[in-house]
Amino acid sequence: MMKKLTHIFRHKINKRFIRSGLVLFTLFAVTSCDKFLDEVPDNRVALDDLDKASQLLTNAYSIAAYQFTDWMTDNVSYTRGVTLRTIHNQAYMWEDMLDDPNEADTPILFWNETYNAIAHANEVLAVLDELPAETEEDINKKRAVESEALLTRAYGHFMLVNLFARHYDPETAANDPGVPYVETPETVFIKQYSRNTVQEVYDKVEADMLRGIELLDDSFFQNSGKYHFNRNAALAFASRYYLFKGDFRECIEYCDEMLGDNPSIFIRDLNSDEFQSAASSIEGYPQLYSSPDLPSNLLLMRKISLYQRTDFAHGPTRELYNDLFDFHPFQFASDSRENPAYVKGQDGLFPARYQSLFERSSLNSNVGLPYNISIPFRGEEVILNRAEANVYRNRVNSAIADLQLLTDKRFDGEDIQLSIGLLRNFYQANFNVSDQAVVLEYIILERQKEFLVQGMRWFDIKRYNMEVDHILLDGSIITLEDEDLRKVLQIPITAQEVGGLEPNPR
Repeated sequence: MMKKLTHIFRHKINKRFIRSGLVLFTLFAVTSCDKFLDEVPDNRVALDDLDKASQLLTNAYSIAAYQFTDWMTDNVSYTRGVTLRTIHNQAYMWEDMLDDPNEADTPILFWNETYNAIAHANEVLAVLDELPAETEEDINKKRAVESEALLTRAYGHFMLVNLFARHYDPETAANDPGVPYVETPETVFIKQYSRNTVQEVYDKVEADMLRGIELLDDSFFQNSGKYHFNRNAALAFASRYYLFKGDFRECIEYCDEMLGDNPSIFIRDLNSDEFQSAASSIEGYPQLYSSPDLPSNLLLMRKISLYQRTDFAHGPTRELYNDLFDFHPFQFASDSRENPAYVKGQDGLFPARYQSLFERSSLNSNVGLPYNISIPFRGEEVILNRAEANVYRNRVNSAIADLQLLTDKRFDGEDIQLSIGLLRNFYQANFNVSDQAVVLEYIILERQKEFLVQGMRWFDIKRYNMEVDHILLDGSIITLEDEDLRKVLQIPITAQEVGGLEPNPR
């Protein structure tokens, strides 16, 4: 596997197909050998106690990145002087990326690895009832293990349905094809699947997520950093789920529970001495940015990816980058998110958000595994989720109050006090434009800046039916229309041919 990313890349990915009867085959088949073999012929793990079940769940977090979606957004333009692979140009031109099922930073790898992660969660859930738990400590541990398995299963399916299906629409979700919601381990070599509807997937995600939150016990993972679903990460997940679903009352409820009485602590202070000092180090800044010690970082995941490489793929050109961060309503302020940044190619800039990490195959080896540390859930997102939900509930002042919390830690300069008057003037809104529309426009702008190069812009483009223009090398412009079918990623070929899933229309 992974022939384009060295032998060690193949080895590392294969190691994830843990030796407990789990084998990834074509779509996402996971075979159980209990009845096929009387004796286990290798050193696969027997899930016969809670510690082993808990250990297995470390693989229930997909190692595939979704930041490749930024190549399809208005966050990038044609970037000169970088290595452009087939997938980079396909993403940039909104073509189906189906050439290599094992290449990093592709929809196919995300599909395979996310279903593989879900398979690990299902293996644990299938055996939990049989595992002994006689003491109160073991009972609590079993609840914590079940919680993590349910939350990872829910999150995996949630990401899949939001990439490979239409965005949730209450009027059409019951009929829109979603993705298969896999809840049991596989017991056959090749299985045919059907696509649950978007509504069915959302309903199952909600059930798993809420049960996971109910069972969650932070004390069980208190010494494992933020590489597991903790309570704040789970509540942040719920806030995103209900925002995407359009249930704004529930979204606000989970935002309030997570943010508590002092929400500003969950916003990293880019104007602080700590961040300003780190800005002088192009390596130190992203290390601080993704630190598990920051309250704003709620969940961290290790992702196989080349996305962090500044010599690969399209990115924000210098003109696009500067225009984005210069566009704000404050006359005497600058956006602290703009710097530091790496130079990308000949005409691009790339904000310092990722460490470019590399795991060598041995101490003396020059080959290994490129990866980064991704932040799937952040406190800043929850703040913006609550602001957006409040706009829809016509609580404009509450939304502006949350935006002010973010503003205080993002803009450096004089007179950075937000008001509806300031925003209306900024957008030159006439009397026909509501305050709600003005504030919502600003929230979407802030989301674009806050999550630049972090893979979140694509979901806003889908949610709000935005058009995207891309400039080609010859200067011509191509457009992704507001209702363009290509906003739904194509189901992988193997899932169609072997799994029996119908493709998305084109």
